[in-house]
Amino acid sequence: MDAPVSKKKLGLKDRYTAMTRGLGWDTTYQPMDKVFPYDKYEGIKIHDWDKWEDPFRLTMDAYWKYQGEKEKKLYAVIEAFAQNNGQLGVSDARYINALKLFIQGVVPLEYYAHRGFAHAGRHFTGPGARVAAQMQSIDELRHFQTETHALSHYNKYFNGMHNSSHWFDRVWFLSVPKSFFEDALTAGPFEFLTAVSFSFEYVLTNLLFVPFMSGAAHNGDLSTVTFGFSAQSDESRHMTLGIECIKFMLEQDPANVPIVQGWIDKWFWRGYRVLTLVAMMQDYMLPKRVMSWKEAWEMYAEENGGALFRDLARYGIREPLGWKMACEGKDHISHQAWNIFYNYTAAATFHTWVPKEEEMQWLSEKYPDTFDKYYRPRLEHYREQQQAGKRFYNSTLPMLCTTCQIPMGFTEPGDPTKICYRESEHAGEKYHFCSDGCKDIFDHEPEKYIQAWLPVHQIYQGHCFKPDVDPTAEGFDPLLAVLDWYQMEVGRDNFDFEGSEDQKNFAAWRGDPVPANPADATAQGAKP
Repeated sequence: MDAPVSKKKLGLKDRYTAMTRGLGWDTTYQPMDKVFPYDKYEGIKIHDWDKWEDPFRLTMDAYWKYQGEKEKKLYAVIEAFAQNNGQLGVSDARYINALKLFIQGVVPLEYYAHRGFAHAGRHFTGPGARVAAQMQSIDELRHFQTETHALSHYNKYFNGMHNSSHWFDRVWFLSVPKSFFEDALTAGPFEFLTAVSFSFEYVLTNLLFVPFMSGAAHNGDLSTVTFGFSAQSDESRHMTLGIECIKFMLEQDPANVPIVQGWIDKWFWRGYRVLTLVAMMQDYMLPKRVMSWKEAWEMYAEENGGALFRDLARYGIREPLGWKMACEGKDHISHQAWNIFYNYTAAATFHTWVPKEEEMQWLSEKYPDTFDKYYRPRLEHYREQQQAGKRFYNSTLPMLCTTCQIPMGFTEPGDPTKICYRESEHAGEKYHFCSDGCKDIFDHEPEKYIQAWLPVHQIYQGHCFKPDVDPTAEGFDPLLAVLDWYQMEVGRDNFDFEGSEDQKNFAAWRGDPVPANPADATAQGAKP
Protein backbone atom coordinates (compact mmCIF):
# COMPACT_ATOMS: atom_id res chain seq x y z
CA MET A 1 0.00 0.00 0.00
CA ASP A 2 1.42 3.36 -1.00
CA ALA A 3 2.03 5.83 1.80
CA PRO A 4 -0.13 8.95 1.54
CA VAL A 5 1.67 11.95 0.14
CA SER A 6 1.25 15.01 2.34
CA LYS A 7 0.92 18.21 0.38
CA LYS A 8 2.24 21.37 1.93
CA LYS A 9 -0.54 23.91 2.43
CA LEU A 10 0.04 27.07 0.43
CA GLY A 11 0.46 30.30 2.33
CA LEU A 12 -1.81 33.27 1.70
CA LYS A 13 0.60 34.92 -0.74
CA ASP A 14 1.16 31.71 -2.69
CA ARG A 15 -2.57 30.95 -2.81
CA TYR A 16 -3.29 34.45 -4.08
CA THR A 17 -0.57 34.11 -6.74
CA ALA A 18 -1.99 30.78 -7.87
CA MET A 19 -5.52 32.24 -8.05
CA THR A 20 -4.45 35.28 -10.06
CA ARG A 21 -1.18 35.02 -11.97
CA GLY A 22 -1.64 31.27 -12.24
CA LEU A 23 -4.89 31.74 -14.12
CA GLY A 24 -3.45 33.98 -16.82
CA TRP A 25 -2.04 33.00 -20.19
CA ASP A 26 -0.90 34.60 -23.43
CA THR A 27 -3.14 34.13 -26.44
CA THR A 28 -1.94 32.21 -29.49
CA TYR A 29 -4.73 32.27 -32.09
CA GLN A 30 -4.88 36.07 -31.97
CA PRO A 31 -2.27 38.61 -30.79
CA MET A 32 -2.66 39.89 -27.22
CA ASP A 33 -3.13 43.48 -28.39
CA LYS A 34 -6.11 42.45 -30.49
CA VAL A 35 -7.73 40.50 -27.63
CA PHE A 36 -7.06 43.34 -25.18
CA PRO A 37 -7.39 46.46 -27.35
CA TYR A 38 -8.14 49.06 -24.68
CA ASP A 39 -5.29 48.99 -22.17
CA LYS A 40 -2.87 50.85 -24.46
CA TYR A 41 -4.90 53.45 -26.36
CA GLU A 42 -4.98 55.90 -23.41
CA GLY A 43 -1.19 56.16 -23.58
CA ILE A 44 -0.53 54.41 -20.26
CA LYS A 45 2.60 52.27 -20.47
CA ILE A 46 2.73 49.06 -18.39
CA HIS A 47 6.03 47.15 -18.44
CA ASP A 48 5.40 44.54 -15.75
CA TRP A 49 1.87 43.53 -14.80
CA ASP A 50 3.23 41.34 -11.99
CA LYS A 51 4.03 44.53 -10.07
CA TRP A 52 0.28 44.95 -9.54
CA GLU A 53 -0.25 44.12 -5.87
CA ASP A 54 -3.53 43.56 -4.07
CA PRO A 55 -2.65 44.40 -0.46
CA PHE A 56 -5.56 42.23 0.78
CA ARG A 57 -4.63 39.21 -1.39
CA LEU A 58 -8.27 38.19 -1.34
CA THR A 59 -9.16 34.95 -3.11
CA MET A 60 -12.65 33.97 -4.20
CA ASP A 61 -13.19 31.30 -1.55
CA ALA A 62 -12.28 33.74 1.21
CA TYR A 63 -14.38 36.45 -0.42
CA TRP A 64 -17.59 34.38 -0.35
CA LYS A 65 -16.94 33.40 3.27
CA TYR A 66 -16.50 36.99 4.46
CA GLN A 67 -19.40 38.36 2.44
CA GLY A 68 -21.72 35.53 3.49
CA GLU A 69 -21.11 36.31 7.16
CA LYS A 70 -21.86 40.00 6.55
CA GLU A 71 -25.06 39.16 4.64
CA LYS A 72 -26.43 37.09 7.53
CA LYS A 73 -25.93 39.93 9.99
CA LEU A 74 -27.23 42.60 7.61
CA TYR A 75 -30.49 40.88 6.71
CA ALA A 76 -31.14 39.88 10.33
CA VAL A 77 -31.03 43.53 11.38
CA ILE A 78 -33.12 44.70 8.40
CA GLU A 79 -35.76 42.06 9.14
CA ALA A 80 -35.91 43.04 12.83
CA PHE A 81 -36.20 46.71 11.83
CA ALA A 82 -39.14 45.92 9.56
CA GLN A 83 -40.95 43.67 12.05
CA ASN A 84 -40.74 46.34 14.73
CA ASN A 85 -42.02 49.16 12.47
CA GLY A 86 -38.67 50.89 12.68
CA GLN A 87 -39.82 53.66 10.34
CA LEU A 88 -41.83 55.10 13.24
CA GLY A 89 -38.67 55.53 15.30
CA VAL A 90 -36.94 58.00 12.99
CA SER A 91 -36.56 61.53 14.29
CA ASP A 92 -38.83 63.35 11.84
CA ALA A 93 -40.60 62.68 8.55
CA ARG A 94 -38.26 65.23 6.93
CA TYR A 95 -35.45 62.70 7.34
CA ILE A 96 -37.12 60.40 4.81
CA ASN A 97 -36.31 62.93 2.09
CA ALA A 98 -32.61 62.23 2.62
CA LEU A 99 -33.34 58.56 1.96
CA LYS A 100 -35.25 59.51 -1.18
CA LEU A 101 -32.24 61.42 -2.45
CA PHE A 102 -30.01 58.46 -1.56
CA ILE A 103 -32.04 55.80 -3.37
CA GLN A 104 -32.63 58.07 -6.37
CA GLY A 105 -29.11 59.49 -6.78
CA VAL A 106 -26.62 57.15 -5.08
CA VAL A 107 -27.94 53.58 -5.25
CA PRO A 108 -28.05 53.49 -9.10
CA LEU A 109 -24.38 54.51 -9.13
CA GLU A 110 -23.51 51.24 -7.40
CA TYR A 111 -24.95 49.36 -10.37
CA TYR A 112 -23.07 51.63 -12.80
CA ALA A 113 -19.87 50.83 -10.89
CA HIS A 114 -20.65 47.10 -11.12
CA ARG A 115 -20.99 47.36 -14.91
CA GLY A 116 -17.87 49.50 -15.22
CA PHE A 117 -15.61 47.17 -13.26
CA ALA A 118 -16.92 44.14 -15.13
CA HIS A 119 -15.99 45.89 -18.39
CA ALA A 120 -12.61 47.12 -17.10
CA GLY A 121 -11.76 43.67 -15.76
CA ARG A 122 -12.27 42.18 -19.21
CA HIS A 123 -9.86 44.63 -20.83
CA PHE A 124 -6.77 44.52 -18.59
CA THR A 125 -3.93 42.37 -19.86
CA GLY A 126 -2.69 41.65 -16.34
CA PRO A 127 -4.53 38.83 -14.51
CA GLY A 128 -4.01 40.47 -11.10
CA ALA A 129 -5.86 43.59 -12.21
CA ARG A 130 -8.59 41.48 -13.82
CA VAL A 131 -9.26 39.57 -10.60
CA ALA A 132 -9.28 42.78 -8.52
CA ALA A 133 -11.78 44.38 -10.92
CA GLN A 134 -13.95 41.25 -10.84
CA MET A 135 -14.05 41.33 -7.01
CA GLN A 136 -15.03 44.97 -6.98
CA SER A 137 -17.67 44.43 -9.64
CA ILE A 138 -19.32 41.82 -7.41
CA ASP A 139 -19.01 44.16 -4.41
CA GLU A 140 -20.80 46.96 -6.24
CA LEU A 141 -23.63 44.67 -7.34
CA ARG A 142 -24.03 43.52 -3.75
CA HIS A 143 -24.18 47.13 -2.55
CA PHE A 144 -26.87 47.94 -5.09
CA GLN A 145 -28.94 44.98 -3.91
CA THR A 146 -28.53 45.48 -0.16
CA GLU A 147 -29.17 49.23 -0.31
CA THR A 148 -32.27 48.71 -2.42
CA HIS A 149 -33.53 46.01 -0.05
CA ALA A 150 -32.92 48.08 3.08
CA LEU A 151 -34.68 51.13 1.66
CA SER A 152 -37.56 49.08 0.24
CA HIS A 153 -39.08 48.99 3.73
CA TYR A 154 -39.61 52.77 3.60
CA ASN A 155 -41.18 52.43 0.16
CA LYS A 156 -44.16 50.72 1.83
CA TYR A 157 -44.99 53.85 3.81
CA PHE A 158 -43.59 56.93 2.04
CA ASN A 159 -43.80 58.48 -1.41
CA GLY A 160 -40.83 59.17 -3.66
CA MET A 161 -39.05 55.80 -3.62
CA HIS A 162 -41.11 53.58 -5.88
CA ASN A 163 -39.73 54.75 -9.22
CA SER A 164 -36.08 55.54 -8.61
CA SER A 165 -34.68 53.69 -11.66
CA HIS A 166 -37.09 55.44 -14.02
CA TRP A 167 -36.37 58.82 -12.43
CA PHE A 168 -32.60 58.27 -12.59
CA ASP A 169 -32.87 58.21 -16.38
CA ARG A 170 -35.11 61.28 -16.68
CA VAL A 171 -35.31 63.70 -13.73
CA TRP A 172 -33.22 66.85 -14.11
CA PHE A 173 -31.08 66.82 -10.96
CA LEU A 174 -30.34 63.09 -11.22
CA SER A 175 -28.49 63.82 -14.46
CA VAL A 176 -25.69 65.16 -12.20
CA PRO A 177 -24.58 61.79 -10.73
CA LYS A 178 -25.68 59.95 -13.89
CA SER A 179 -23.45 62.10 -16.11
CA PHE A 180 -20.51 61.51 -13.76
CA PHE A 181 -20.68 57.75 -14.20
CA GLU A 182 -21.52 57.81 -17.88
CA ASP A 183 -18.45 59.98 -18.37
CA ALA A 184 -16.39 57.37 -16.49
CA LEU A 185 -17.94 54.37 -18.25
CA THR A 186 -17.14 55.83 -21.67
CA ALA A 187 -13.48 56.39 -20.78
CA GLY A 188 -10.69 53.85 -21.08
CA PRO A 189 -10.06 51.25 -18.36
CA PHE A 190 -7.26 53.17 -16.64
CA GLU A 191 -9.19 56.44 -16.59
CA PHE A 192 -12.24 54.55 -15.29
CA LEU A 193 -10.13 53.20 -12.42
CA THR A 194 -8.92 56.71 -11.63
CA ALA A 195 -12.46 58.10 -11.83
CA VAL A 196 -14.06 55.49 -9.61
CA SER A 197 -11.29 54.19 -7.37
CA PHE A 198 -9.83 57.65 -6.72
CA SER A 199 -12.66 60.15 -7.12
CA PHE A 200 -15.77 58.10 -6.33
CA GLU A 201 -14.27 55.80 -3.69
CA TYR A 202 -11.58 57.92 -2.02
CA VAL A 203 -13.13 61.39 -2.31
CA LEU A 204 -16.88 60.81 -2.48
CA THR A 205 -17.44 57.62 -0.45
CA ASN A 206 -15.68 58.87 2.68
CA LEU A 207 -17.74 62.05 2.64
CA LEU A 208 -20.99 60.16 2.03
CA PHE A 209 -20.92 56.89 3.91
CA VAL A 210 -19.16 57.94 7.11
CA PRO A 211 -20.94 61.24 8.03
CA PHE A 212 -24.29 60.24 6.53
CA MET A 213 -24.36 56.85 8.27
CA SER A 214 -23.59 58.61 11.54
CA GLY A 215 -26.46 60.96 10.74
CA ALA A 216 -28.74 57.98 10.05
CA ALA A 217 -27.87 56.54 13.47
CA HIS A 218 -28.63 59.85 15.20
CA ASN A 219 -31.99 60.00 13.42
CA GLY A 220 -33.04 56.50 14.48
CA ASP A 221 -32.55 54.78 11.13
CA LEU A 222 -30.96 51.46 12.08
CA SER A 223 -31.65 49.90 8.68
CA THR A 224 -29.57 52.44 6.78
CA VAL A 225 -26.78 52.36 9.37
CA THR A 226 -26.49 48.59 9.00
CA PHE A 227 -26.16 48.52 5.22
CA GLY A 228 -23.77 51.47 5.46
CA PHE A 229 -21.44 49.63 7.80
CA SER A 230 -21.76 46.45 5.72
CA ALA A 231 -20.71 48.37 2.62
CA GLN A 232 -18.04 50.44 4.35
CA SER A 233 -15.75 47.45 4.94
CA ASP A 234 -15.83 46.85 1.18
CA GLU A 235 -15.27 50.55 0.51
CA SER A 236 -12.13 50.50 2.66
CA ARG A 237 -10.75 47.75 0.43
CA HIS A 238 -11.81 49.68 -2.68
CA MET A 239 -10.04 52.84 -1.53
CA THR A 240 -6.84 50.93 -0.82
CA LEU A 241 -6.97 49.25 -4.22
CA GLY A 242 -7.65 52.61 -5.86
CA ILE A 243 -4.56 54.21 -4.39
CA GLU A 244 -2.50 51.15 -5.26
CA CYS A 245 -3.77 51.41 -8.84
CA ILE A 246 -2.61 55.03 -9.12
CA LYS A 247 0.78 54.19 -7.62
CA PHE A 248 1.11 51.20 -9.96
CA MET A 249 0.59 53.40 -13.03
CA LEU A 250 3.01 56.05 -11.75
CA GLU A 251 5.73 53.51 -10.96
CA GLN A 252 5.53 51.76 -14.34
CA ASP A 253 6.76 54.61 -16.54
CA PRO A 254 7.52 58.36 -16.14
CA ALA A 255 5.38 59.06 -19.22
CA ASN A 256 2.31 58.01 -17.21
CA VAL A 257 2.68 60.87 -14.72
CA PRO A 258 1.21 63.75 -16.79
CA ILE A 259 -1.66 61.52 -17.97
CA VAL A 260 -2.56 60.48 -14.42
CA GLN A 261 -2.21 64.08 -13.22
CA GLY A 262 -4.72 65.21 -15.84
CA TRP A 263 -7.17 62.51 -14.73
CA ILE A 264 -6.76 63.47 -11.08
CA ASP A 265 -7.49 67.11 -11.95
CA LYS A 266 -10.58 66.15 -13.93
CA TRP A 267 -12.08 63.54 -11.66
CA PHE A 268 -11.47 65.38 -8.43
CA TRP A 269 -13.55 68.26 -9.76
CA ARG A 270 -16.23 66.01 -11.21
CA GLY A 271 -16.50 64.17 -7.90
CA TYR A 272 -16.58 67.42 -5.96
CA ARG A 273 -19.52 68.66 -8.01
CA VAL A 274 -21.46 65.43 -7.33
CA LEU A 275 -20.74 65.96 -3.64
CA THR A 276 -22.89 69.09 -3.81
CA LEU A 277 -25.92 66.82 -3.29
CA VAL A 278 -24.24 65.22 -0.27
CA ALA A 279 -23.36 68.62 1.21
CA MET A 280 -26.98 69.74 0.99
CA MET A 281 -28.15 66.48 2.54
CA GLN A 282 -25.70 66.82 5.40
CA ASP A 283 -26.57 70.41 6.37
CA TYR A 284 -30.27 70.68 5.55
CA MET A 285 -31.95 67.26 5.31
CA LEU A 286 -31.03 65.65 8.65
CA PRO A 287 -33.34 66.81 11.49
CA LYS A 288 -30.70 65.68 14.01
CA ARG A 289 -27.29 66.70 12.74
CA VAL A 290 -23.96 65.10 13.58
CA MET A 291 -21.53 67.42 11.84
CA SER A 292 -21.73 70.12 9.23
CA TRP A 293 -20.61 69.66 5.64
CA LYS A 294 -17.73 72.04 6.39
CA GLU A 295 -16.54 69.87 9.28
CA ALA A 296 -16.88 66.70 7.19
CA TRP A 297 -14.89 68.29 4.35
CA GLU A 298 -12.11 69.40 6.69
CA MET A 299 -11.86 65.96 8.29
CA TYR A 300 -12.28 63.60 5.33
CA ALA A 301 -11.08 65.72 2.41
CA GLU A 302 -8.53 68.24 3.68
CA GLU A 303 -6.86 65.95 6.22
CA ASN A 304 -7.11 62.61 4.40
CA GLY A 305 -6.83 64.06 0.89
CA GLY A 306 -3.98 66.34 1.90
CA ALA A 307 -2.08 63.35 3.29
CA LEU A 308 -2.68 61.45 0.05
CA PHE A 309 -1.35 64.23 -2.16
CA ARG A 310 1.71 64.62 0.05
CA ASP A 311 2.31 60.91 -0.40
CA LEU A 312 1.88 61.11 -4.18
CA ALA A 313 4.23 64.11 -4.42
CA ARG A 314 7.22 61.73 -4.54
CA TYR A 315 5.88 60.47 -7.88
CA GLY A 316 5.61 63.99 -9.27
CA ILE A 317 1.86 64.39 -8.57
CA ARG A 318 0.57 67.71 -7.22
CA GLU A 319 -2.80 68.45 -5.64
CA PRO A 320 -5.68 68.80 -8.16
CA LEU A 321 -6.13 72.12 -9.93
CA GLY A 322 -9.48 72.79 -8.23
CA TRP A 323 -8.33 71.87 -4.73
CA LYS A 324 -8.14 75.39 -3.33
CA MET A 325 -11.48 76.40 -4.87
CA ALA A 326 -13.09 73.32 -3.37
CA CYS A 327 -11.68 74.09 0.06
CA GLU A 328 -13.03 77.64 -0.20
CA GLY A 329 -16.40 76.33 -1.34
CA LYS A 330 -16.95 74.32 1.84
CA ASP A 331 -18.52 77.46 3.35
CA HIS A 332 -21.02 77.89 0.52
CA ILE A 333 -22.04 74.92 -1.62
CA SER A 334 -24.59 73.32 0.74
CA HIS A 335 -26.50 76.62 1.12
CA GLN A 336 -26.40 77.38 -2.59
CA ALA A 337 -27.57 73.86 -3.47
CA TRP A 338 -30.49 74.01 -1.02
CA ASN A 339 -31.55 77.31 -2.55
CA ILE A 340 -31.60 75.69 -6.01
CA PHE A 341 -33.78 72.82 -4.80
CA TYR A 342 -36.09 75.11 -2.83
CA ASN A 343 -36.63 77.08 -6.05
CA TYR A 344 -37.25 74.03 -8.24
CA THR A 345 -38.83 71.59 -5.80
CA ALA A 346 -42.04 71.55 -7.88
CA ALA A 347 -40.08 69.37 -10.33
CA ALA A 348 -38.05 67.43 -7.75
CA THR A 349 -38.81 63.96 -6.43
CA PHE A 350 -38.59 64.93 -2.77
CA HIS A 351 -39.83 67.74 -0.53
CA THR A 352 -37.97 70.86 0.62
CA TRP A 353 -38.60 73.35 3.42
CA VAL A 354 -37.23 76.39 5.21
CA PRO A 355 -35.10 75.35 8.22
CA LYS A 356 -36.54 75.98 11.66
CA GLU A 357 -35.09 78.79 13.76
CA GLU A 358 -33.04 76.43 15.95
CA GLU A 359 -31.65 74.81 12.80
CA MET A 360 -30.66 78.19 11.39
CA GLN A 361 -28.91 78.91 14.67
CA TRP A 362 -26.97 75.67 14.28
CA LEU A 363 -25.97 76.71 10.75
CA SER A 364 -24.87 80.11 12.09
CA GLU A 365 -22.59 78.41 14.59
CA LYS A 366 -21.12 76.05 12.01
CA TYR A 367 -20.69 78.75 9.35
CA PRO A 368 -19.93 81.88 11.37
CA ASP A 369 -18.33 83.77 8.47
CA THR A 370 -20.93 83.14 5.79
CA PHE A 371 -24.37 81.90 6.86
CA ASP A 372 -25.77 84.96 8.65
CA LYS A 373 -24.22 87.33 6.13
CA TYR A 374 -25.23 85.65 2.87
CA TYR A 375 -27.82 82.92 3.39
CA ARG A 376 -29.99 83.51 6.47
CA PRO A 377 -31.70 86.66 5.05
CA ARG A 378 -32.82 84.74 1.98
CA LEU A 379 -34.19 81.82 4.00
CA GLU A 380 -36.03 84.19 6.35
CA HIS A 381 -37.58 85.91 3.34
CA TYR A 382 -38.74 82.53 2.00
CA ARG A 383 -40.30 81.76 5.39
CA GLU A 384 -42.15 85.06 5.49
CA GLN A 385 -43.51 84.51 2.00
CA GLN A 386 -44.59 80.98 2.85
CA GLN A 387 -46.39 82.07 6.02
CA ALA A 388 -48.20 84.70 3.96
CA GLY A 389 -49.44 81.95 1.62
CA LYS A 390 -46.96 82.83 -1.12
CA ARG A 391 -44.53 79.92 -1.00
CA PHE A 392 -42.05 80.67 -3.80
CA TYR A 393 -41.62 78.32 -6.76
CA ASN A 394 -39.39 79.22 -9.68
CA SER A 395 -41.36 78.56 -12.86
CA THR A 396 -38.50 79.20 -15.30
CA LEU A 397 -35.96 76.65 -16.50
CA PRO A 398 -32.38 77.35 -15.37
CA MET A 399 -29.21 77.43 -17.43
CA LEU A 400 -27.19 74.28 -16.80
CA CYS A 401 -23.45 73.71 -16.69
CA THR A 402 -22.54 71.61 -19.72
CA THR A 403 -20.04 69.51 -17.76
CA CYS A 404 -21.54 68.82 -14.33
CA GLN A 405 -25.15 69.58 -15.41
CA ILE A 406 -25.97 71.50 -12.20
CA PRO A 407 -28.00 74.75 -12.56
CA MET A 408 -25.73 77.79 -12.59
CA GLY A 409 -26.09 78.69 -8.93
CA PHE A 410 -22.51 78.66 -7.69
CA THR A 411 -20.67 81.89 -6.99
CA GLU A 412 -17.32 83.35 -8.00
CA PRO A 413 -14.31 82.31 -5.90
CA GLY A 414 -13.82 85.08 -3.35
CA ASP A 415 -17.18 86.78 -4.09
CA PRO A 416 -20.30 84.95 -2.80
CA THR A 417 -22.55 87.71 -4.17
CA LYS A 418 -21.80 87.08 -7.85
CA ILE A 419 -22.83 84.03 -9.88
CA CYS A 420 -19.87 82.33 -11.55
CA TYR A 421 -20.28 82.11 -15.32
CA ARG A 422 -17.84 80.77 -17.91
CA GLU A 423 -18.33 79.92 -21.56
CA SER A 424 -16.46 78.23 -24.40
CA GLU A 425 -17.10 78.08 -28.13
CA HIS A 426 -16.76 74.89 -30.13
CA ALA A 427 -17.76 74.29 -33.77
CA GLY A 428 -19.74 77.53 -33.81
CA GLU A 429 -21.77 76.72 -30.68
CA LYS A 430 -21.49 78.31 -27.23
CA TYR A 431 -21.35 76.16 -24.08
CA HIS A 432 -21.81 77.38 -20.51
CA PHE A 433 -20.07 76.36 -17.28
CA CYS A 434 -20.47 76.93 -13.55
CA SER A 435 -16.74 77.13 -12.79
CA ASP A 436 -13.23 77.17 -14.17
CA GLY A 437 -12.96 73.47 -13.31
CA CYS A 438 -15.92 72.46 -15.47
CA LYS A 439 -14.75 74.72 -18.32
CA ASP A 440 -11.24 73.19 -18.26
CA ILE A 441 -12.70 69.67 -18.44
CA PHE A 442 -14.81 70.62 -21.46
CA ASP A 443 -11.97 72.42 -23.23
CA HIS A 444 -9.73 69.34 -22.92
CA GLU A 445 -12.15 67.02 -24.76
CA PRO A 446 -15.08 69.03 -26.14
CA GLU A 447 -16.09 66.30 -28.57
CA LYS A 448 -17.25 64.24 -25.60
CA TYR A 449 -19.23 66.88 -23.72
CA ILE A 450 -21.07 68.39 -26.66
CA GLN A 451 -23.03 65.11 -26.56
CA ALA A 452 -24.24 65.75 -23.00
CA TRP A 453 -27.96 65.08 -22.39
CA LEU A 454 -28.90 68.36 -20.68
CA PRO A 455 -32.44 68.15 -19.20
CA VAL A 456 -33.36 71.80 -19.80
CA HIS A 457 -32.26 71.64 -23.44
CA GLN A 458 -34.19 68.41 -23.92
CA ILE A 459 -37.35 69.94 -22.43
CA TYR A 460 -37.11 72.98 -24.70
CA GLN A 461 -36.59 70.68 -27.69
CA GLY A 462 -39.78 68.80 -26.80
CA HIS A 463 -38.10 65.49 -25.94
CA CYS A 464 -39.49 65.28 -22.38
CA PHE A 465 -43.19 64.96 -23.18
CA LYS A 466 -45.20 61.81 -23.81
CA PRO A 467 -45.80 61.00 -27.52
CA ASP A 468 -49.47 62.03 -27.45
CA VAL A 469 -48.81 65.49 -25.96
CA ASP A 470 -49.55 68.55 -28.11
CA PRO A 471 -47.52 71.57 -26.88
CA THR A 472 -49.60 73.86 -29.13
CA ALA A 473 -52.89 72.94 -27.46
CA GLU A 474 -54.76 75.67 -25.59
CA GLY A 475 -53.96 75.69 -21.89
CA PHE A 476 -50.86 73.49 -22.33
CA ASP A 477 -48.79 73.44 -19.12
CA PRO A 478 -45.20 72.39 -19.85
CA LEU A 479 -44.37 71.68 -16.20
CA LEU A 480 -47.29 69.28 -15.78
CA ALA A 481 -46.40 67.60 -19.08
CA VAL A 482 -42.79 67.08 -17.95
CA LEU A 483 -43.90 65.75 -14.54
CA ASP A 484 -46.22 63.33 -16.34
CA TRP A 485 -43.27 62.15 -18.46
CA TYR A 486 -41.26 61.76 -15.23
CA GLN A 487 -44.18 59.67 -13.86
CA MET A 488 -44.35 61.90 -10.80
CA GLU A 489 -47.60 62.33 -8.90
CA VAL A 490 -48.08 66.06 -8.43
CA GLY A 491 -48.19 66.95 -4.76
CA ARG A 492 -47.21 63.48 -3.53
CA ASP A 493 -43.62 63.24 -4.72
CA ASN A 494 -42.79 66.97 -4.78
CA PHE A 495 -43.71 70.46 -3.48
CA ASP A 496 -43.21 71.81 0.01
CA PHE A 497 -42.84 69.45 2.96
CA GLU A 498 -45.22 71.35 5.24
CA GLY A 499 -48.65 69.80 4.88
CA SER A 500 -47.35 67.03 2.60
CA GLU A 501 -48.90 63.58 2.58
CA ASP A 502 -45.70 62.10 4.00
CA GLN A 503 -45.75 64.51 6.92
CA LYS A 504 -49.44 63.99 7.68
CA ASN A 505 -49.20 60.20 7.50
CA PHE A 506 -46.11 60.10 9.70
CA ALA A 507 -47.83 62.25 12.33
CA ALA A 508 -50.96 60.11 12.21
CA TRP A 509 -48.99 56.85 12.59
CA ARG A 510 -47.19 58.16 15.66
CA GLY A 511 -50.26 59.78 17.18
CA ASP A 512 -48.88 63.32 16.81
CA PRO A 513 -51.06 66.29 15.84
CA VAL A 514 -51.59 66.26 12.08
CA PRO A 515 -50.11 69.50 10.63
CA ALA A 516 -51.90 71.70 8.13
CA ASN A 517 -50.32 73.20 5.04
CA PRO A 518 -49.63 76.89 5.86
CA ALA A 519 -49.56 77.86 2.22
CA ASP A 520 -51.67 77.04 -0.80
CA ALA A 521 -48.64 75.85 -2.77
CA THR A 522 -48.97 76.43 -6.47
CA ALA A 523 -46.58 76.17 -9.36
CA GLN A 524 -47.69 77.13 -12.84
CA GLY A 525 -51.26 76.20 -11.97
CA ALA A 526 -50.36 72.82 -10.43
CA LYS A 527 -51.70 72.26 -6.92
CA PRO A 528 -50.31 69.71 -4.45
